[in-house]
Amino acid sequence: MPTFSLNRKALRSGVAATAAVASLAATLAACGGDSDAATRTRTDAAGTVTVGALSNGAAKETVLKVSEVKSISDELPKSVAERGTLVVGIGALPAGSPPLNFVGEDQKTLTGSEPDLGKLVAAVLGLKPVVKNSTWENLFVGVDSGKVDVAFSNVTDTEERKKKYEFASYRQDNLAFEVLKKSTWNFDGDYRNLAGQTIAVGAGTNQEKILLEWKAKLAKAGKTFTVKYYQDNNATALALNSGKIDSFFGPNPAVAYRATQNAKSPHPTRNAGQFSGAGATIQGLIAATAKKDSGLAKPVADAINHLIENGQYAKWLAAWNLSNEAVKTSQVNPPGLPLDNS
Repeated sequence: MPTFSLNRKALRSGVAATAAVASLAATLAACGGDSDAATRTRTDAAGTVTVGALSNGAAKETVLKVSEVKSISDELPKSVAERGTLVVGIGALPAGSPPLNFVGEDQKTLTGSEPDLGKLVAAVLGLKPVVKNSTWENLFVGVDSGKVDVAFSNVTDTEERKKKYEFASYRQDNLAFEVLKKSTWNFDGDYRNLAGQTIAVGAGTNQEKILLEWKAKLAKAGKTFTVKYYQDNNATALALNSGKIDSFFGPNPAVAYRATQNAKSPHPTRNAGQFSGAGATIQGLIAATAKKDSGLAKPVADAINHLIENGQYAKWLAAWNLSNEAVKTSQVNPPGLPLDNS
């Protein structure tokens, strides 16, 4: 099963922190159904990109100065350069995945860390970003058909996907433990610290698979922990707030999002430790995804590296509370999840 599908399911089944989240979800659901729905995106002044716009408190709105770098835009395929646009694919329908991609507080503008990065990359390439929002399945149909140039939609780099696509990495693919802010427990990268804990996880997800593997290892040492499942977001939140569970194990972006949303609530939460979504043997990577042999992966990677070198990348991540998923460099087709775990 593709790792992103698992993680995406968990992003939707994580803890809902505020009524604002529920409002966003209702708005997004109303937009669902269309396989390639048009969603407005914010238009910035020339030479600037506003990240975190209309995020309903999920990000700190930040205006970044970004100009075309001719040496990088010269690498673009001729057809894209002559067209003057970069068609950025986002798979946010029907419900979105805050803080990665969702409909903003105006109930019509697509926002999130992923479309923001697409716009930053387009600026470095001297292209006008055209953001196409679709379902996850139609995101790949768009790339395959050439209607989408490159997807920025939390796609995990895997060896299986390399058969059809080329990648430019831009973020670590991490899972995280969410605990109440007052909790003193931390994961510290060691599954043995889970002994005696009660942990909620989404059924059928990649994180459940990893958690159950840790439980089996601990059992051999005569120790254990309790795994619990809840039907919906509110039930998980109530369990965490009431002490029925010690932590929730899910995708790092979802944990980061809820920490910003519930910071001023009676039950604020925090990140208590991360783990690679690819498991212990490889650091999972999220990558911009283009059709294989399209010639887009290298200029996109070079654009991302330009953003890294000039500080805009760090500011983009910080705005969305995702600094703990930063990569040192964007790589073209880096090692991905192996074929036996893709």
